[in-house]
Amino acid sequence: MRSPLYYLLPVMGGYAVTSYYLLKNPHLLHKKKKLPFYCRHISHRGGAGERIENTLEAFDNAMSNHTDLLELDCHITKDGKVVVSHDLNLLRQTGHDVSICDITYEELPLYREHLEVTFFPGHYSSGSDRRFPLLEEVFQRFPHMPINVEIKEETPELVKKVSDLVKRYQRSERTIWASEKDPVMKLCQEENPDMPIMFTARRGLMLLLLFYTGLLPFVPLRESVLETYMPSIINRTYFPHSRIMRNRFLVFLQEKLMMRKGLFQHLQARGIQVYLWVLNQDSDYQRALESGADGIMTDYPSKLRCFLQRHEGAQRAGSGARGPVTADRQGSSY
Repeated sequence: MRSPLYYLLPVMGGYAVTSYYLLKNPHLLHKKKKLPFYCRHISHRGGAGERIENTLEAFDNAMSNHTDLLELDCHITKDGKVVVSHDLNLLRQTGHDVSICDITYEELPLYREHLEVTFFPGHYSSGSDRRFPLLEEVFQRFPHMPINVEIKEETPELVKKVSDLVKRYQRSERTIWASEKDPVMKLCQEENPDMPIMFTARRGLMLLLLFYTGLLPFVPLRESVLETYMPSIINRTYFPHSRIMRNRFLVFLQEKLMMRKGLFQHLQARGIQVYLWVLNQDSDYQRALESGADGIMTDYPSKLRCFLQRHEGAQRAGSGARGPVTADRQGSSY
């Protein structure tokens, strides 16, 4: 009687060959996504290392440095205004222990004069603009600029108002729904399914599982963007709250599992862009490019622009999303 391996090995061998072939040729099963923008240079919170984070001054500075994508966060005030702010509680940003949802827009305090850069501890930013802007102001000021809007809390009113603003300014294709949480992303998709979405934390883990089991080439993906941290920045410029995440072996393991050029190339062949965050040193920029990532998210727009000009040439540095110069691109030069 023949061993089960006699039958199993050919099946497994056939599966491995088919999986590898489709990994390299995903167009055979999946229609390639087509985002109307390509992002190499991404400004985290508008460039939190060079101006006060998430202010109009920060966004202006990012634009002057030819950014391809503005990354920002939103919360809603007591009187229903959609405010651009990373934190819900304002203690870190302003020194006032109050939550945005508990006060009106007019009651919002100003940012601190000097604000520590979250992803570069010990470094501080400052600027003349310390006011929290409305999301609508950002849309009005930069009508053609791709913007990544992160929603942190499961707040239906906030999601609806963000969606309404996106629709009012006709920028669904140029605005990314971003959230690490599945329930929030589900809410966002239901409210405006025309906006591209990123992988949530759980979906990101699922992506890795599918990749290492060989199932990824067979599975459809609804996401258009993968935004993930680069593990090598942990314990240098990024210090997760969880002590487990800071374990050196786990950092090493994450680097080996996540920074896979084969994975990134497969996603890119399916039209899914890969962005790595939040990188603030030239060595990290270099590592991101070597890994095959599309975009680099940074707190230092001018620093990243100089790096890309040195490594890719002036014409390619931060030029992915640009078309004709419009009102929201004044001040940019090539």
